[in-house]
Formats: sequence, structure tokens, C-alpha cells
Amino acid sequence: MLTRIITGAVGIVLAAFVIQTGGWLFAGFALLLSLIAWFEFARAFVHKHENILFFIGVVALFFIWGCSYLGNNDELIGVITISMLVMLAAAVFLHGRVSFTGAALSVAGILYFGLPFGHMVLLRMMQPDTMLSTPLGSFSFGCAMIWVMFIGTWSSDSFAYFTGRAFGSHKLCRTISPNKTVEGFLGGVVGTIVMTALVGWFFSLPVLELAVLGFFISIFGTVGDLVESVAKRYTGIKDSGNIIPGHGGVWDRFDSVLFTAPLVYYFALVSDLAMKVGGAA
Repeated sequence: MLTRIITGAVGIVLAAFVIQTGGWLFAGFALLLSLIAWFEFARAFVHKHENILFFIGVVALFFIWGCSYLGNNDELIGVITISMLVMLAAAVFLHGRVSFTGAALSVAGILYFGLPFGHMVLLRMMQPDTMLSTPLGSFSFGCAMIWVMFIGTWSSDSFAYFTGRAFGSHKLCRTISPNKTVEGFLGGVVGTIVMTALVGWFFSLPVLELAVLGFFISIFGTVGDLVESVAKRYTGIKDSGNIIPGHGGVWDRFDSVLFTAPLVYYFALVSDLAMKVGGAA
């Protein structure tokens, strides 16, 4: 437990520095995390004797990240399409070494990790000229929304865990994640709504809309967590890795974020939050 607490504290400090710095540092960390998660994904499916196209995936993830960082949406579609075709064609040209299932899993993997981490980069760079005044200084809109996403996701996990420990008695998904309870899930929803509303108030963002976003963050985050649980049960692994002492692997720590990052990006885009900021400078 002590190792988990120390690692968590160091991780929060590092995350705060990277988030606040933004730019190439934030984008570089997003790329690194996507590559580590991809490695963990590929290694997990070795247990099912599936030959994941690891090196092709690395190249694909790099180009997906590059398109996101540069904001090249048309090129991004091209990269995804070419990557998909190459991976599926590998089942033909490398027949006997790469199965169709392995090729399909490879396509799923680069989409699963590449697009969410790419959306995280897009979210951090959103509306860089819109500044929000807070008691701790000014934050760009994109930086504020990254904090909304992370704090909302962490709140969902934490409130669900502690509420479930205290009051949980009805299993949420017994065959997928036996420790999750309906009571914990509901506690996570309520806690996330409150926390995202408070974060919205701190950044002078519309509190009601942030509360609605908090509701969906909790739903999406829980589904993201369960998706990884399904994959781990299928592959027969307990943790995706051990790169983060006491916390497992990158895939373990970012399973919920893989679902909440695109959610927050499109919520901000569709609701036009940046234009509703009361404290914009």
C-alpha cells in the first residue's frame, strides 16, 4: 500500500507538470504512453497465441499521434485506412505466422490506443488563445479541459472504490469484474458529478454543463475499465504490466481515460464550451 501511495503521489506531481507545460512535452508523453500500452496489449495476447503485428502498430501509432499533434484530420483518416489494410493484408502475405484474428486484433489495438491518446493531445491544444482566470492563475481552455477529464476520471474511480467498499453488496458485472458493485458505481456517478461541477466552477466554466459532463465521464470511465477487464480475463492476465509500482501497467492506469478523453473532447466541441466561458480573458 505504501508503494502504491508513493507512486501515486509522484505520478500526480509529474502529471501536473506535464499537463501545465503542454506543447511538445505533453504530446510526447501521450505518444510514449500509447506505445507502452500497445506493447502491453501485444504481450497480453501472446497468452492466447496470437501474433500481434507489433512493429507495424508502432509505426501506425506514431503517425496517428503525428496527425493529431499537427491537427491533420484528413491525413489521420488516411493513416488509419492504410494501417488497417496493411495489417489485414499481413494475414495473407504472412499466412501461417499471422492469423486473421491476430491481424484484426492488431487493427483494434492501434485504434484502441492511438485514437484516445490522439484525442488527449487534441484536447490539450483546444482553443489555446482562450484563457481562464482562476485563483491559481490563468489556464488555457485546453489545459483546463484536460484537468476536467483527469479529475473527473480519477474521481469516478475513487468514489466508486470507496463507496463500494463501504456499502457495496450488489454485483455490477459479476462475470467481468467481481469487485465492482452497483452501490460503488452509483457512488462514482454522484461523486464525479460533484467534482466536475466544482472543477467547472474553479475554471469559470458552466457548472450545469460540467455536471452533465461528469455524469457521462463516470459512465464512460466505468465502461473503459470493464473493457480492459474483459480483455484481461480473455487473455488470462492479472495486470497489463508492472511499469508503475503498485499500480500495474499503463493500460491498467489509463483504461478509463481511453474512453473519457474522446468523450470530453467531443463534449467540449459540440457544446461549444469555450464560447461560454464567463472568465475568459
